[in-house]
Amino acid sequence: MYGVDIGKVLFVCVGNVCRSPMAAAVLKKRAGNLVVQSAGFAALVGEPADPHAQALMRAAGIDLSGHRARQLTPAMASGFDLILVMEENHRREVERIFPAGRGRIHRLGRFGGFDVPDPYRQPRAAFEQSLALIERGIGDFARAFWKAP
Repeated sequence: MYGVDIGKVLFVCVGNVCRSPMAAAVLKKRAGNLVVQSAGFAALVGEPADPHAQALMRAAGIDLSGHRARQLTPAMASGFDLILVMEENHRREVERIFPAGRGRIHRLGRFGGFDVPDPYRQPRAAFEQSLALIERGIGDFARAFWKAP
């Protein structure tokens, strides 16, 4: 994995309305030179980001109001160098959808040994916890791949 040129990153969760849009927004803000997108393997297609996710991102100076959930497809996944999922079981699901992606599909909490819990339909505190883990995971990957502080 190390030494690989990573220029296109896809974040994947279940519905594509909470975790993966927040993760994509955080990485885009940190590394504007990367192509960063998000999708869900059971997406709530066409739905906007959850209001709690939008509020947290707005507080960070990021506008998620234009986000609409997208369904992960093999064709979409094939265009990315790195696919980051929120939970270990998501990795297996994405590998089932896109078997050719094995080796480039990883859990965001890989280096820290954690999953990012799903805050969907939970209070804002659950979104804050998930966002903190997303930021931690992105920091770990950034240090591994992009030499970011």
